[in-house]
Amino acid sequence: MSDDLALLSRRLFVAGGAALAAAPALSRTRGAAGTIVNPLVRQRADAQVFRHTDGWYYMTGSVPEYDRLVLRRSKTIAGLTNATEKVLWRHEKSGPLSGFLWAPELHLIDGKWIMYFAAGPSGGGEDVFRIRTHAVVCDGADPMTGNWTVLGQLQTPWDSFNLDSTSFVHRGQRYLAWAQREAGIDTNSNLYLAPLATPLTFAAKPARLTIPELPWEIRGFKVAEAPALLARNGRLFMTYSASATDARYCLGMLTARDDADIMDPAVWTKSPEPVMKTSREHKIFGPGHNSFTVDERGRDMLVFHARDYEKIVGDPLFDPNRHTRVQPIRYDAAGVPQFDPPVANGPLPRRA
Repeated sequence: MSDDLALLSRRLFVAGGAALAAAPALSRTRGAAGTIVNPLVRQRADAQVFRHTDGWYYMTGSVPEYDRLVLRRSKTIAGLTNATEKVLWRHEKSGPLSGFLWAPELHLIDGKWIMYFAAGPSGGGEDVFRIRTHAVVCDGADPMTGNWTVLGQLQTPWDSFNLDSTSFVHRGQRYLAWAQREAGIDTNSNLYLAPLATPLTFAAKPARLTIPELPWEIRGFKVAEAPALLARNGRLFMTYSASATDARYCLGMLTARDDADIMDPAVWTKSPEPVMKTSREHKIFGPGHNSFTVDERGRDMLVFHARDYEKIVGDPLFDPNRHTRVQPIRYDAAGVPQFDPPVANGPLPRRA
């Protein structure tokens, strides 16, 4: 197996008829009004949930077929379970956007709705693993009703495997963080950061923030991917996912001071151990690819995907059952976020 094939093998499954036929039907079960029930949405991996200034919660994520970009919204987090999902865009019939699509993220940039996603060409063979980051753009103010068209491809310094782009504004500057394979480094993917000039071009040379090197980052594959940023208590906390996408998948975290030069990798410190990992007690396996949101009272919440069983027949990535989950974030006395073990399936206990 080639390096590129091995790289995608741990990140991608082909949603063939047999795999989908064996998967359980999408659940439409929910608890009492306003009660979050985990999993929040079944068969939606790489989930992003955020509360926009319009009062709606928006959610997107990878679908098992990897053939389309989707979006749903609700006035409550719990309502996302049954919210109508709209298809924004489907992969093309040929070319670099005709194969697999995954890990979408929605952002409002300079007044326009932009959705980043990773894509490759169809047709089989190793060329299908030419995965690059692209974006689509909406022509209207409402992302659920506007028309979406291709904006272009992210321009990175290396023409290599890259994915999991996320964007944030810090001290008036918009940044992009993403995962990419870099020639000369014996890893599957590392984390990078750059200021943006446009949604798809950089204003300065990217910084490599970290490479997977600790034992919990290199189980199965040497992976650092899916960055997500939480700015709280005078610091920036950047979570990311590590290792293979089975029960070994887990979350790590980088931390920097709010007033530091965040383009200097030296200002970021790495958690020595995972900040979230599999909970066999709660029967939740391989938590990862997270995002952050707030509940209806403004309290911080962690969104992530995981499976609710460990044993997988065949390649883990032929299994479509990575479900979107959500639970509260705590903070210690120093103001550092604490991620409890992933909670068991069922209604999320209410907080005081």
